Amino acid sequence: MQYIHRTLEKSLLSAVQQFPAVVLTGPRQTGKSTLLKQLFPTYHYVTFDDLSVRNIAKKDPALFVSTLQTPVIIDEIQYIPELLSYIKMHIDKERVNGRFLLTGSQMFNVMQGMSETLAGRVALFELLPLSFQELNKVPQDPIPCFEQIIKGFYPTPNTQEMDLQLFYGSYLSTYVERDVRQIKNIHDIATFQRFLELLAARVGNLLNMQDLANDCGVANATVKNWISILESSRIIYLLRPYFNNASKRLVKTPKVYFTDTGLLAYLLRYKDADTLLKGPMAGAIFENMIIMEAVKENIYNRTGHNLYFYRDSNQVEADLVIDKGQSIDLYEIKATQTIHSDFARKLKNVDLPATNRAILSLNSTEMPLHPQVMAKPWWSILK
Repeated sequence: MQYIHRTLEKSLLSAVQQFPAVVLTGPRQTGKSTLLKQLFPTYHYVTFDDLSVRNIAKKDPALFVSTLQTPVIIDEIQYIPELLSYIKMHIDKERVNGRFLLTGSQMFNVMQGMSETLAGRVALFELLPLSFQELNKVPQDPIPCFEQIIKGFYPTPNTQEMDLQLFYGSYLSTYVERDVRQIKNIHDIATFQRFLELLAARVGNLLNMQDLANDCGVANATVKNWISILESSRIIYLLRPYFNNASKRLVKTPKVYFTDTGLLAYLLRYKDADTLLKGPMAGAIFENMIIMEAVKENIYNRTGHNLYFYRDSNQVEADLVIDKGQSIDLYEIKATQTIHSDFARKLKNVDLPATNRAILSLNSTEMPLHPQVMAKPWWSILK
């Protein structure tokens, strides 16, 4: 199988020279194990996806850690979180950098355990699906662009010829449902899948939990729990609104996006680019793709930028606000090749001291729409 080089490679190689433990989190099937095995081929490998290994470690975690051959890659550490305290003991007894490489699919659970147990001893990284930079291609015409949206950005569909419906159907049942059952004991998986489909139909919109609860026929508290599960396992990404008051950002309604457009298209039952491009969800899914590219750029290159959307009481809005600390970039996203000067109307009225204001679209020409607003091809946001 073809290996695609990842942006995090250099940072991971540097981290093992500085920390006894390195943790790589992220959704299932993003290539965490493949990446670590590629970079560290001489390391021993243990996976807790293997039930027999998991049972041995759970029965006697102290003995399990003491008998590990290091340096070692330990896959899916979230299954045996009690192992972390014993790993800490071994690190404190003999501090050798790069000794333990750990992966975990449920980011919240793993990160919480790491911060409490391995503080000062661990470097933390997150791996999302592939970026356009990693794919080393930027489809500039609409059909190829939407073909990539349908294919998605998980490594497997991008390195092997395969039935996308089969891949995403299996992903949903084998991985999402298994993780969901582990985090929260959900008995009615059919209702949960229906909830996912309803959520997919609201991508790019404000997250109205009561509305979701009504449509799904479950309690509002259940929806809150399910959203938390999907966010912590990185199936969805919540983009929060921009406010000068940081506390307001946490309580105000976010917009919902899916981490991968292939899974999103599958849930919405789009099977080909032409149907999607002509369908009512084209704009929202195109927006989802660009938002997630900005997220990946931020995570992989550790830029430290803060990402938001903007909307005020007068419905003046920007789909993406990138707060770089010293400057702010504002973007409105349009899934069209035809550019109109009135596209600039809302963006120019956003009351923020923005350095750059741009309309991102499928049009390949850069042109001014207003003294403050440029029209740019969507790929101009990529490094």
